[in-house]
Amino acid sequence: MPADHVRSRRLTCQSEYGDFTWFGRLRSCPESLAVPAIRPLVSTAGRRAVAVVNGAESLLNTLADAGVEVCFTNPGTTELHLVGALDSVPRMRAVLGLFEGVATGAADGYARIAGKPAATLLHLGPGLGHGLSNLHNARRANSPVVNIVGDHPTYHKPYDPPLESDIETVARSLRGPVRRPANAAGVRPDAVSTIAAALEPPGQIATLIMPADVSWSDGVGTDGGADGTPVRPRPTPAATSVVVERIADVLRGGDEAALIIGGPAGRAAGLCAASRIAAGTGARVFLETYSSRLEHGAGLPSFPRLGFYPEGVLGQLDGVRHVIVAGTPVPVAFFAYPGRPSCLIPDGAQAHVLAEVGQDAVAALTALADLVAPDHEPAVTEPGRPGLPSGPLTVENWPAVIGALLPEHAIVVDETISSGIGLPAATAGAPRHDVLAMCGGAMGEGLPLAVGAAVAAPSRPVIALEADGCAIYTLSALWTQARENLNITNVILNNRSYAILREEWHRLGPGDSDPHTNRLLDLGEPNIDFVGLARAFGVPGSRATTAEELAEQFARAVTEPGPYLIEAVIPPVA
Repeated sequence: MPADHVRSRRLTCQSEYGDFTWFGRLRSCPESLAVPAIRPLVSTAGRRAVAVVNGAESLLNTLADAGVEVCFTNPGTTELHLVGALDSVPRMRAVLGLFEGVATGAADGYARIAGKPAATLLHLGPGLGHGLSNLHNARRANSPVVNIVGDHPTYHKPYDPPLESDIETVARSLRGPVRRPANAAGVRPDAVSTIAAALEPPGQIATLIMPADVSWSDGVGTDGGADGTPVRPRPTPAATSVVVERIADVLRGGDEAALIIGGPAGRAAGLCAASRIAAGTGARVFLETYSSRLEHGAGLPSFPRLGFYPEGVLGQLDGVRHVIVAGTPVPVAFFAYPGRPSCLIPDGAQAHVLAEVGQDAVAALTALADLVAPDHEPAVTEPGRPGLPSGPLTVENWPAVIGALLPEHAIVVDETISSGIGLPAATAGAPRHDVLAMCGGAMGEGLPLAVGAAVAAPSRPVIALEADGCAIYTLSALWTQARENLNITNVILNNRSYAILREEWHRLGPGDSDPHTNRLLDLGEPNIDFVGLARAFGVPGSRATTAEELAEQFARAVTEPGPYLIEAVIPPVA
């Protein structure tokens, strides 16, 4: 510790000018000998008290003033002044996760539902590394996130301490801007710039690295130098009328066409515009494979989503001469397969971009619908639920239980991977709900997404539908659910295997062995007791092996406050 380092102590005193916040400095010596040199911080011009804050408090005040209200964190030593600042800034809600991947995934879920960024607070480079998987998913979902990473004091870094690492390089892999305040005075402008960057359409991960000495050094007044005005995103760029009119001409040409929509176009206005276009032109409409937020259910148009495997997508687009995308990229294969194309545009077909990712896809679709289908109304799904099935749980019947009992205004987090093929059809006529999917393909985001969604919308029931292999990555999110008393019903689809890899095995043909006997694809031996693990984290739970048991347990769980876990045991898909 440098000789001039001091520990800060604020004291409230009274004077003829009213209550003062005084700032005491304690030198690094035994407490019994420490004599604070107290100085009143008084504005000589206005003769009123102005409290000095440190860089950490300046940051938290600036975030709160700018409209960032929640911080998901797993902090360490270099972030302790920021932890203290979270206590002193009540406008900022702090939510603790036991693992950084829970914090980053929760920030993603919060942003998707709240429509604005949360902050994360991570511990140095290793903490950023732990959170990187779900920051990757958040980047692919175009979720705005203010990512704060603590770092060693600037004077300590040249000594190469054990936790020293290249934080900037790792953070830049997220393709958002990275800032590092040089001193406490620079915290506020860098924080404001970071928030603005996170909100840049369509949303991105913007990282602020906070050296510990910047956090503990004297800053500015209690308002952090901010003016109290929230940071607003700039307007979403519009697609040009020339582009819209050109694609209208394509659709009027009579060739077979497909319209693929994603991003904000997965909300009601975009779905309705796409349905009108289909009615007026005969174009096939598809959803992107994984949507960051999809509105689904009775009263809305319902479209099939593009398949996962190349042959499935090419089958869906068979015969199409024009592929039009709005709010999503041209479809590409999730993985490469021998003899299969990477770009999934059929041979001889042309690709057209109605609205790039980051442009206003909803406005573009609406304008296109007005041109090609001015007299058509959207076709919407009538209310209707599947009947409750009976007998042992299977991949085919468990979605019907959810569709039959899904509560109103639910938020459904879908990370079922191979087990959830029947879910969209089973819930198409259920009460309107939002569906959040894992957009980046990095397993283990479902339970953290549910945490963030529940924090963003505490009055709405959250249903986390989770494959067993994915759940294990971030199962400690259950502890945060219990700690925050979040209304989340977790359904773990337990087939005791990496079933998706067994499916992939048949396509890639890596050997002559049977994937059902390969121990690297088997999650049994020993079987994982999800109910017992949930209880260890403070979440009550139960196990269902039949459709009747799942229906009884699910119906009870969604009506009771707080989190609950149901382990639904099903046979593997393949």
